[in-house]
Amino acid sequence: MRALKRSTSAAVVIAALAGTAALATTTPASAASYHCKTSSHSVDDPSYCGPDSDNWDFDVTLCAMRSGGYIYTTATVYWDGPYTAKNRSTLTFNKAKFQLQTKRSVSGTDPVVKSGAYTGLEHALEHSSGNGNGSYSTGTLKSKADSGRYLADGYIQLDWSGDGKSYRSPILFTASPVV
Repeated sequence: MRALKRSTSAAVVIAALAGTAALATTTPASAASYHCKTSSHSVDDPSYCGPDSDNWDFDVTLCAMRSGGYIYTTATVYWDGPYTAKNRSTLTFNKAKFQLQTKRSVSGTDPVVKSGAYTGLEHALEHSSGNGNGSYSTGTLKSKADSGRYLADGYIQLDWSGDGKSYRSPILFTASPVV
């Protein structure tokens, strides 16, 4: 009789664990996830003409998600800056920003639905690691959506210290897939 109780108890425990595992691995069919695209661009520091490397290599991941009648867009900027960036720290940029845009996908030029300027990029760039590397994530833009298709787009603008100019031309990146 004792063996039967153990077998029954073991069967109940195994069935409970199997049920829990089945619940843990299932996700609702409507679960939303971000659709992202990463692209790259290399930028030369126009204010520096010394012997050291001065290029900033940017990778930007733009993401869009549709959920509950809204479009959410976000971006992350990664960079591999010159190793001398740490030595110049806050003397590299007057201003720097990432302009995140939620756009409606249409034939022709996609209109901007919502836009946000993330000026915290300057601080992040000027406080790169000892090797000149780092990353910066924007906030998330939330926009009411209709049945149309939407995407995340964005660009970097840099105002280099010491070059006597304001923001340079936008550094463009590839938009996210449409959602």
